Amino acid sequence: MSGTETPAATLDQAREAFAGRAWQRAHELFAAVAAQRPLDAEDLERFAKAAYWIGAANGAISVREAAYEAFLARGDNARTAFCALTLQRQHASMLQDSLAAAWLTRAERLLVGADESTAHGYLAIAHADAARARGDLAEALTLVERAQEIASRFDDRDLPTWALMRRGMFLVDAGRVDEGWPLMEEVAATAAGGELGSFTTGAVLTNVVNMCRDLGDYRRGSEWSDAAMRWADRQQIEGFPGICRVNRAAILRMLGRLREAEEEARSAWQELVEFSPAHAAAAQHELGEVQLRLGELAAADEAFRQARELGEDPQPGLALLRLVQGDLDVAASSIRRSLQVAAFDRFARARMLPAQAEIAGAVGNAQTARAARDELAEIAHQVGTPSIRAASEWTAGLAALLEDDPVGASGHLSEARKRWDEVGAPYESAKAAVAYAQAQLAAGNEEAAAIELDAARTAFERLGAHLEARRPAELLARTRSAGASSRTVRTFLFTDIVGSTALIEVIGDEAWNDLRRWHNDALRSAFADHGGEEIDHAGDGFFVAFPDAARAVACAVAIQRRLAEQRRAQGFAPQVRMGLHATAATRDETGYTGLGVHTASRIGSLAGAGEILASAETLAAVPNARSSERRSVSLKGIVEPVDVVLIDWRPSTKD
Repeated sequence: MSGTETPAATLDQAREAFAGRAWQRAHELFAAVAAQRPLDAEDLERFAKAAYWIGAANGAISVREAAYEAFLARGDNARTAFCALTLQRQHASMLQDSLAAAWLTRAERLLVGADESTAHGYLAIAHADAARARGDLAEALTLVERAQEIASRFDDRDLPTWALMRRGMFLVDAGRVDEGWPLMEEVAATAAGGELGSFTTGAVLTNVVNMCRDLGDYRRGSEWSDAAMRWADRQQIEGFPGICRVNRAAILRMLGRLREAEEEARSAWQELVEFSPAHAAAAQHELGEVQLRLGELAAADEAFRQARELGEDPQPGLALLRLVQGDLDVAASSIRRSLQVAAFDRFARARMLPAQAEIAGAVGNAQTARAARDELAEIAHQVGTPSIRAASEWTAGLAALLEDDPVGASGHLSEARKRWDEVGAPYESAKAAVAYAQAQLAAGNEEAAAIELDAARTAFERLGAHLEARRPAELLARTRSAGASSRTVRTFLFTDIVGSTALIEVIGDEAWNDLRRWHNDALRSAFADHGGEEIDHAGDGFFVAFPDAARAVACAVAIQRRLAEQRRAQGFAPQVRMGLHATAATRDETGYTGLGVHTASRIGSLAGAGEILASAETLAAVPNARSSERRSVSLKGIVEPVDVVLIDWRPSTKD
């Protein structure tokens, strides 16, 4: 503070900075005034909020305690209780459970016999959270109704949102997703519209992303996590973005973007280690899960150790790590203990039960695998999200393998792979492909097994999961050495940008290079999401092989829709033509050869801008695909004419 500046003038500036969300400036100014004279209760509360938003968690607690004392001295029990509830939450995030409980008790005592206020509503929500933690969802929902009823009588913009958010969360916990999720979308829209306080907005966005993760809606979760990070950047806050990053890392991991997920988890840890140890523990847990998939076992072990030291149970990653390390008994006992602790959290159990079945398969414990299968089937029936259903099918397939039922296992595992593809989880899809191949081998179908193993190996390598890629590679080598044919059935996709030469002349080389990079990244992302293997990339086009026609068609449709959306949102995207053909081909070290490959290429050359042209026999293997009437065409270099159809890729009114 300069010599001509009075404390009063500095206080006005501090309040102005606070109102403008210039948190660092507000913190500095409030600190300067506090060094000159005591702050009143409201300014202490502002000072505490500014400290919180710059990531100074301990400082925020200290100043908030001073605000508590100031409100208490004034006799304002409602504001004092609100401070106590805030301190309860902040101490809990610092893993100071005893202090958190003490502050909750203070809030309760302050409100006994007091005139009803919004503080009573926030207290009801705190009690609802405690009821949820002990598995009493009925009591939790009753308490939320109490908070909603209180909110209806007071002019508080945040309390109704907290009550509605908690109701949505608890309904989803109870398996009533169709009732709970729309409430979460409602509060998320309110938060995104800037209608709420900063902490409430951050909490809403974080919980929406967390729910997307639990429900397995990874693409929507990615969109909301991007929105949360943009909001945090606009607010110029520290610490809190790390909480957003933890859930973002989990979603990126499930989408197969492992290195991005690793970077987000590391950043989250750095931001949270002092700000919120509880969330920092979750960041280490997520970091370990990513590193396990990348095959960095020592690093994963260390991350899980740090998570455990901070009170986080890093499952299912820890048990699966012990499985990879060969400690089968430790793996089995580890996941069993964690399931006992998570008795009331069906989403945590849904994440752990597939690992228990996988470990049971390794030790030959069919009884445990069946129990995991049955419980997960019940959860899938109650909740019914695509990802939980995929996990349920996967677990049922593993149990069937243990019961020497390769036909039943094949059905479940094929369905699991399909569902994982639909939700965009390539790592899980590849694991399902490996298990499906094992079922095919058990049934004596070596060629079908080889196709799945080859696709799984390629998928793992593309993801950077090189350790995981060894298993299908080893099984594939044994299968081929046992006499599996080098002839394999694949669905081939050829793509090409239409009119690229003319386009370069119009936009110039630099813009063309930027456009081509965007095009290549967009198409490669789609190939990875659908299990495609990039065989060649020459000029403006791709040659890609898929394990089956369904995935190839789904990929081609997804690409055309992505390009159409880019045109709608940004005004331009290149026109791409595509050709599809399912056929037997010879696989060697250079890729695929044979007449069928040439047929696929020629079909692609006949497609027009924005079209997907496929051989009729290829589309016949894809149920519910929409297309034109078949027509016969002559292909250059191919003796017999081929029947082709145009695939209708535009969304129907039923989509």
